[in-house]
Amino acid sequence: MDLVQLAERIADIEARAGADLKAVAAIDALRGLESNVLGKQGSLGLLIASVKQFPPDQRGQVGKLLNEGKTRIKGLLDARMAELQTAAHTDNADDAAAFDPTLPGVAAAMGSVHPVTAVQWEVERLFERLGFTVEAGPEMETEYHNFEALNIPATHPARDMQDTFWLTNGMVLRTHTSPVQHRAMKKFGAPLRVIAPGRCFRYETIDASHENTFHQIEGLVIDRDIGLPHLIAMAKTLLAEVMKREVELRVRPGYFPFVEPGIEIDMNCRICGGAGCPTCKQSGWVEILPAGMVHPNVLRAGGIDPEQWSGFAFGLGLTRLAMMKYGIRDIRVLNSGDLRPIVAPARLGGPIVWPE
Repeated sequence: MDLVQLAERIADIEARAGADLKAVAAIDALRGLESNVLGKQGSLGLLIASVKQFPPDQRGQVGKLLNEGKTRIKGLLDARMAELQTAAHTDNADDAAAFDPTLPGVAAAMGSVHPVTAVQWEVERLFERLGFTVEAGPEMETEYHNFEALNIPATHPARDMQDTFWLTNGMVLRTHTSPVQHRAMKKFGAPLRVIAPGRCFRYETIDASHENTFHQIEGLVIDRDIGLPHLIAMAKTLLAEVMKREVELRVRPGYFPFVEPGIEIDMNCRICGGAGCPTCKQSGWVEILPAGMVHPNVLRAGGIDPEQWSGFAFGLGLTRLAMMKYGIRDIRVLNSGDLRPIVAPARLGGPIVWPE
């Protein structure tokens, strides 16, 4: 390539760059064009890199031609950049002038509250009206709080019933909210009315009514002359208030090491109306509230004299209660992240529309 051909090549690159500039309407696109022309791998950039291919006596003239061409093209690019920046500033100014801060804003779409959370809030408000304190406890528990303080020593066969997640640090993911009983007794003493909502974890087979992560509300009442009739009356009041109707209950014996005697309170399955379905295991009943009278050993571990005080405890299954309240057939969808169900307003007391 001689000097005449080089000048023609530079003029051609300049002409194509000028033509391409007319179609550029955005600053990012302009920067891309600049790179394609003046960058190291651009059309003019490659020519600049080829200076050493010319004879030494011509390199001065070659460099001059290339620098002059680069200056002209850079001038075209800078002029177009100024035009685009001026246009963008004008558009922003127009938008600002058109904005009226006195107009009402557009309401943002709000997400719905999880069914279990909705039921938990409702239950908490009910118990607070009854004079209960709402407490919390850690989800990673010590072996002592999860078992021994609740009358479940290391050799007790009931530990096999818990399906426990053991952690490498020797602690456990709590299998129930019952450890808060011990913490509350140590904190407040007697008399005592306390509830403790929270997540629990058990390593068990998942089906329509069982999950390895579920929610409970632990309840504890300690006073003088407390008996099972108080517990059953409270359960009836609670479930009727949450379900907004009278609930058919079934009370049967149950075994839990931290209560004596222990009972299971079941409610009629709302999914099938008692006819039998996978949710209730074809029985027509759903286990909703295991409970009983606090075992004397648990009272002693909490620093309370069982000769002076008695009480009852329960573990309300929040997850199952939410299923019954909103007609949710399968417990697994509550931890699935499915965003399609919608909780109606009216302070979350409306129905849930759940896809089949």
